[in-house]
Amino acid sequence: MPLIRFDLLEGRSETELAAILDTAHQAVLDAFHVPPRDRYQIVYEHRKSRVRIEDTGLGIPRTDDVMILSITTRPRSVEEKTAFFRILTEALSEKCGIAPSDVMVNYVENTDADWSFGNGEAQFLNGKLGTPKES
Repeated sequence: MPLIRFDLLEGRSETELAAILDTAHQAVLDAFHVPPRDRYQIVYEHRKSRVRIEDTGLGIPRTDDVMILSITTRPRSVEEKTAFFRILTEALSEKCGIAPSDVMVNYVENTDADWSFGNGEAQFLNGKLGTPKES
């Protein structure tokens, strides 16, 4: 947790996808200070004709590298969120050649009661997972 869904245009190689996932995970570690094995990522690839990602009138250029990351997570501070935006886009640019203008991020926040990591349990509620520092 957090759970990250990547919506991408199809056509990237396995190596490129692995680099994107690894880079995003490192950004999560750096911005949210979660444990290294706290990694939940799902990639959805779409045909170009099935995706429209515009710019909300901001004049942001998009290429075929465009992606949307939807992050489902416990509440995070504004500082953590903005740090993640910066860390993620800088790292994707440096390590994967993806322009910051091609990265859109959406947060969906929920609470401890909304998570089960398996075995039919709510591990945040039953004490098997600790509560993080207050955001």
